[in-house]
Amino acid sequence: MTNPDESPRLVYVGDPMCSWCWGFAPVLEKIRDSVDIPLEITLGGLRPGPAAEEVDEKMRRFLSHHWDQVEKATGQPFDRSSLDREGFVYDTEPPSVAVVAMRQLRPEQALPYFVRLQKAFYAEGKDLGDPEALAIAARDLVDVNAFLDLLASPETRRATWEDFNSARQMGITGFPTLVGASKEGLEVLSPGYLPHERLAPAIDDWLSRV
Repeated sequence: MTNPDESPRLVYVGDPMCSWCWGFAPVLEKIRDSVDIPLEITLGGLRPGPAAEEVDEKMRRFLSHHWDQVEKATGQPFDRSSLDREGFVYDTEPPSVAVVAMRQLRPEQALPYFVRLQKAFYAEGKDLGDPEALAIAARDLVDVNAFLDLLASPETRRATWEDFNSARQMGITGFPTLVGASKEGLEVLSPGYLPHERLAPAIDDWLSRV
């Protein structure tokens, strides 16, 4: 993630289907608008592929309670209808692959697209395991056919798992996490959700030192 010659940048590690990441979205938008250094995204891998879980009654209660907490703490809206979807498997790999596909086509749109997917899932109850839903969210950003080709590509899936591995190599297992990266190394600025009024001074302090 670092090299001796690189300029400072922020690395956001999150997952499109992480509820606290959805809660963190407005904070991240403020940070993106207020800093003059690059803000990159690395997919963390919350419940991808083999780690996916079927949403049974126990899981439904767990998620609903968790979403209540995030909604209360952050004010972000939640549509809980997705929890009642028949056969719903909480697999965060497909939307993560979609973000990597977007990053390959238009890197500057990867983070906005990530937030679109969060909104589609959490606020609109969309199925992010459906390639059509992923493509609809991308259609005004990229050529949809090129996007769908990358979405189905084994190379894109491998690149996504490289992101997951990079996050773990940084020692990050919880999301959201915001990291400052510079030639001095990595510094965790937000280990989990922080409101903007607490995170902004931490970023300013880090920037003053690097």
